[in-house]
Amino acid sequence: MVESRSLPTMTDTERLATLLAHHEIGEVIHRYCRGIDRMDWDLVRGCYHPDAVDDHGDFVGTIDEFIPYIQAGLPRFERTQHFIGNLMVELDGDTARAETYLVAYHRLRANATKPERDFVVGLRYVDDFARRAGEWRIARRVCAFEWSRIDPVAAGGWTLAPRATTGQRDRTDVVYAPSLVAPKLDC
Repeated sequence: MVESRSLPTMTDTERLATLLAHHEIGEVIHRYCRGIDRMDWDLVRGCYHPDAVDDHGDFVGTIDEFIPYIQAGLPRFERTQHFIGNLMVELDGDTARAETYLVAYHRLRANATKPERDFVVGLRYVDDFARRAGEWRIARRVCAFEWSRIDPVAAGGWTLAPRATTGQRDRTDVVYAPSLVAPKLDC
């Protein structure tokens, strides 16, 4: 899929439609990462068309099969954080190919045989998007894995203030709060 005309040769209306499509596709990818990191399964599901297929390497299946797969696998991590880098979108009418570079961090809890550690993965999401009923969603995803490593978590580190807000892996996370008004501190 390749855009048939470059932005400079398009009309203003075509340029605006192209930029809007790029933005909407990027928003889907950002929502997906939030959904994964917050374990918000409805948010993840909403990023895919109902007939979508996801290929995560050790899993290939429909969105209805993918949700139970991630529900079973993600809780083994204390935290996850997906950091998005480059995003390239190639439009072709109501379909698009998106290539998203990212680094995914996964904090593994200490267990009886291993210390606390970070599992870090460099990968790309290669997505075929489809716009249906005016809405862009993933129709097919393939994860292309580039590298991975496991790093021990060093002792010490940064100590948070007792009242510091920490990320939560559910809808109690601060991003879902209706207001971000902080209580006054006694100084």
